[in-house]
Amino acid sequence: MNLSIIEEPELEFGGNNRHVDIRFGIKDYGPFDLQSPRAPKEIRIGLVGTAETTEGAARWIEKCVRGVPQKPTNKPNLFPAFPEVSSSSSFCCSFVTDATLTRSIPGASIEDMETLADIGLRIEAAGEMFMREIQFLAENANPNVIVCALPLELLELLAEDTRVPGRKDLHHLLKARSMQLRVPIQLILPGTYDESKAKKQKRAGTPRPLQDEATRAWNIFSALYYKAGGTPWRLVRDSSQLSACFVGISFFESLDRTKLVTSMAQVFNELGEGVVVRGGPADLSKEDRQPHLTGESCQRLIADALAKYREVHWTLPARIVIHKSSPFSVDEEAGAKRAIRAASINIYDLVHLTDSEIRLYRDGVYPPLRGTFLQTSGKSGVLYTKGSVPFFETYPGMYVPRPVSIKIAAGDQTPLAHAKEILALSKMNWNSTQFDGGMPLTLTAASSVGKVLKHCQENQRIEPRYSFYM
Repeated sequence: MNLSIIEEPELEFGGNNRHVDIRFGIKDYGPFDLQSPRAPKEIRIGLVGTAETTEGAARWIEKCVRGVPQKPTNKPNLFPAFPEVSSSSSFCCSFVTDATLTRSIPGASIEDMETLADIGLRIEAAGEMFMREIQFLAENANPNVIVCALPLELLELLAEDTRVPGRKDLHHLLKARSMQLRVPIQLILPGTYDESKAKKQKRAGTPRPLQDEATRAWNIFSALYYKAGGTPWRLVRDSSQLSACFVGISFFESLDRTKLVTSMAQVFNELGEGVVVRGGPADLSKEDRQPHLTGESCQRLIADALAKYREVHWTLPARIVIHKSSPFSVDEEAGAKRAIRAASINIYDLVHLTDSEIRLYRDGVYPPLRGTFLQTSGKSGVLYTKGSVPFFETYPGMYVPRPVSIKIAAGDQTPLAHAKEILALSKMNWNSTQFDGGMPLTLTAASSVGKVLKHCQENQRIEPRYSFYM
């Protein structure tokens, strides 16, 4: 066994500047695509909700644009202020809301839902109610992103546990239904813009913990910027490195619980650009009780991923890395290798990632440092992507962190080299600006994609961009 501490990966921001923290990087240097002609300069935000929620969300967005002070804290790096947003500061663009971008849902429509006894019918009714207004804005107001400001009354009607297998989820349902309109959406809960409602809003029957206001602003504005086509930050890439394509493969159960389906998110490069590919059916193995593809299905999935990569970049990568949420079966490994060889790619890695049962302990009351890596064999190791963070001067989590288990099925790269890549990819979650993520973007994205695809019709055209699923 060999223990290492991996240094916190840097990210790149405007003007080729680097920082380990997303928020300080954007505040000091602007978004990565600051000088790109494709960077958004004005983000038109559509708003859908009741008169109260749309007004509250718009007022909060306008307030945040003027800046949100840091909360009283002795951990200033963990809870930085949200800076003023202008054409020359932080995100270097304007976030626009106005009456022409707003559609209100009558309160009576929500009251009528009380007559529906079945929670599934209520979710369907709520989805149809929001979709009518989302469609109107998409077709008539030219928004870059549409914010759905959910009313507290609706959340109370849908407060039953959505984690029950086979239960529909309004968040995923709206993303599945709205992607045909080609405008990404963002859901905002009442407590985001009105702290007095935070204790009343519930998910799965329990109150949701509320982040400080500056952190909420950081997360929402970063997500809106990315969904509007911007690149807030990217991984630092050495020019000597081979061009690489990262692929995440995960599985989800259909809503009727009759079959397992494969979801895949492909990360093209260090920008975090990617594409979504819907895979074929999978089966639970009788041997390990894990979901697996047939060799032919795995081959077809990887071939489709590489075809999408070529479509965007006009060439194939020199290296492909596949992260999978279940172990690689013999057939899956053989199928993946056939697709890779058919594309004449000689450098590849097949890696199984999951939560580890192994725990490490250090002296004192804090858990191991983020970046702690224990190599357990020549093909495996355990990595803490969550843990104590020196830059924050604390452990920012609420629970004892679980490390990531890394098991290499095939490839030449060492476990330590994989751990460094995985740690960097854990910082590419556009929904969170606190950089101590858990799983890498490959599997985080594949999991998010699966939750939305579960609510899509089988023959529905799906949107290839990840921004429609997060």
